[in-house]
Amino acid sequence: MAKRFTKQERERIQAILNLLDEHYTTEYKCYLDHENAEQLLVATMLSAQCTDARVNIVTRDLFQKYKSMEDFANADLKELEQDIHSLGFYHSKAKNLISCAKDIVVKFGGKVPRELEELTSLAGVGRKTANVIRGNIFHEPSIVVDTHVKRISNKLGFTKEDDPEKIEYDLMDVLPKDHWILYNIQIITHGRGICTARNPKCEECFLREHCKDYQKKLKQKQRKEQAE
Repeated sequence: MAKRFTKQERERIQAILNLLDEHYTTEYKCYLDHENAEQLLVATMLSAQCTDARVNIVTRDLFQKYKSMEDFANADLKELEQDIHSLGFYHSKAKNLISCAKDIVVKFGGKVPRELEELTSLAGVGRKTANVIRGNIFHEPSIVVDTHVKRISNKLGFTKEDDPEKIEYDLMDVLPKDHWILYNIQIITHGRGICTARNPKCEECFLREHCKDYQKKLKQKQRKEQAE
């Protein structure tokens, strides 16, 4: 059941979205370099526990060597491991890539499927990866919960959950559909530049007035100062 919000809560949510639109692009932008659905699927699978910049360096050569799902399906495991060695977790990533590619070739004619259930049936493909494909390739309204979205959505009070799937459903209630993919793009930019995990620049943040985490810490600081 969809959560009901008060008028004040809705106004606060809209104010946050307006500020994100104002400060960041409202254009759909994917940080992983790709030319088609197959390449984006591979790049997204490789991006687990790794930066997009590093993935883009590796896939520049990888996509020259493996030009189709058939190429990945027929790849030698040890050789593929060496090709993606610098990305970390290369044993499991290479194994999943080959298994995923084989299923795509056999079950889906070599083309990345569109439906969530079909995507998540593939080896190494969870809801996050599936929603990246659905949003960026098929333009299906989809919410991608990565580390930035998880951390900042909690700070903003959009969710209290820790599980990515539960966060996804919370954000479906909070965000209008036209911001589902856009929110992820904007929050990644915000999380990398201002609301970083280790040292958030709260005083520079244009969302601090609406950030429940910041407001909570501000009140705690004020109470402490009054008590001294």
